[in-house]
Order: sequence, then structure tokens, then C-alpha cells
Amino acid sequence: MTTSTSRLQIIGAEIGEGAVDGGCKYGARALLDHGLALALADAGCALQALSMVTAEPFLARDRMDTVARFNRVLADTVARQMRSGTQLLVLGGDHSCAIGTWSGVAQALSPQGRLGLIWVDAHLDAHTPESSESHAPHGMPLAALLGHGSAAFTDLFGWSGKVAADKLVIIGARSYESAERRLLDALGVRVMYMEEVVHNGFEACFAQAQAIVSDGCAGWGLSFDLDGLDPGDAPATGTPVRHGIGLDEATAALRRCRDDPGFVGLEIAEYNPLKDYGAKTASAIEALAVAGLGRDARAIGKPAVARMS
Repeated sequence: MTTSTSRLQIIGAEIGEGAVDGGCKYGARALLDHGLALALADAGCALQALSMVTAEPFLARDRMDTVARFNRVLADTVARQMRSGTQLLVLGGDHSCAIGTWSGVAQALSPQGRLGLIWVDAHLDAHTPESSESHAPHGMPLAALLGHGSAAFTDLFGWSGKVAADKLVIIGARSYESAERRLLDALGVRVMYMEEVVHNGFEACFAQAQAIVSDGCAGWGLSFDLDGLDPGDAPATGTPVRHGIGLDEATAALRRCRDDPGFVGLEIAEYNPLKDYGAKTASAIEALAVAGLGRDARAIGKPAVARMS
């Protein structure tokens, strides 16, 4: 499936209930207020639609049910928008939103083939409810997309295994538990731990990952947890981890996305605006989004001339 890089749909994934710190729930609206849509317009993106999906815990039985209900709605929204032929930008939200984002993309792509996925993250996010000590759903989305964990997470649209293990690459992991690593090792998932990223460079790792996830797939996407970046460049995230990927390295690599007709969308998760003093992290997110989705690379780092209310 191919898309035009000039036509864009933005979906705000307003959920913080999957994390210990719920401030990420306000990330999408804060980014739009900061001028993200305007920055993308300056970079040559034509915004076709803006949708907001919001978690509603008062309708749910418990935390897991809140996350499951939210992701069903998000997945339906994503699948519907995907069929319009535009690229997607999903703004989290804690990273449990990835269950809905990529389930929706996989469902939309399924008539043509499989989904490939690059996952940039300081963590492996491959816990199941049985293996997680914190029981925080934002540590479970990759396991769910691979078909492991709660059926409420794995079986959206009535089928599991939204991402095949050999079409998933994780980049930048440096904080994880042994149970997560055992599951991913058993499944044969390619993980480029931070040591490999430091040795080879993020851009080289990203190029290798892109080749893996695009080969034989109907389309591929990128899920970018902000804690994959070094906290010096993006401090306003729920679970920062030292010694991460530099913002300049990340933006250079993400420019590869815009030239690949198989690239279907970008998800940016775990932005907590309540910690973003001076809007440093919001500016970093704008740089990432413009690098991956914009036509005009000169717009990276250019401040928006106005703000959305």
C-alpha cells in the first residue's frame, strides 16, 4: 500500500491510564497548541483530518478494561482513516495506545498483506499481565501486537498476531526485564540494543531495520517512544532513561521515511507536557514529525508562526 507524503491525518490518542504517571494523556492537545500542525504545514503536509480519541475510565471496570476499551475505539478510527489513502500521525498518550494504532493499521492493510513495524524505545514493552510486576499496560503493547497477553489486547478485529516477529525491529532498548527479553528471544524478534546503536550509529541501524520491515510487507510504520531519545534532548516523558539516541541522529534517520512509498505512518508516544518546561520536548517532537512526514527538510526546527487553540 502506498501513500502520498503530502496528505496527512492526525489522530490524538488521549490516554494516560496505561502508565504510572498519567500526564501523557494531555500530550496530543499540548502539541497541537504548541503548533505541531502548523509546523507540518510549513513542511508541505496537507492536513486532511484531525481526530481525538479519549480514554474514559468512568465507563470501565478497571485499568485494563479502560485501556482495552480505548484501544478498540482507536483501532477503529485508525483503520477507517487508513482506508482514505493518507499517511497517519498518531500522537500519544502513553505507549499502550500502540495496541490500537497498529492493530488498526494491520487491519486496513490485511487485504494487501502484512504490516512491518520499527519500534524505537528505551524499553522492550513486551510484558504480559502475568510477567509484569507493575501491571502497567504501557509495558505490554509489543507483546499484545505479537499475539501474547490479554485477549482484550491481542484480539482486536477478531484476530491476533498483528505484527509478525520477523517483521518487527526494536531500536534503542536499554532498560527492560528478563521476562520481556525471553519472550522476544523465543519469538526471534530483532532487537538492536543501545550498545549496538552506539557502535553502528542510529541512522545505520534504522536503515537496516527499514529493509527488514519493508521486505514483503504491504506497508510499514514507526512507533517512537520519546524515552528512546536521550533525556537531554527530550526530558518531558514519563520514564526517561539516560544515554539515549540523540535528536540530531533521530531526525537524520527519519528523513528516510518520507522517500519510501511503503511508509504508512508515525506514532509518537509518552510525551508528558506537564513536565515540559520551556517546551523543549515539544520542539523535539516537531523536529521528529517534520523529519519523517514533511516534504521540506528545511522546516526542521523552524518555529511555528502561530498557535492552535
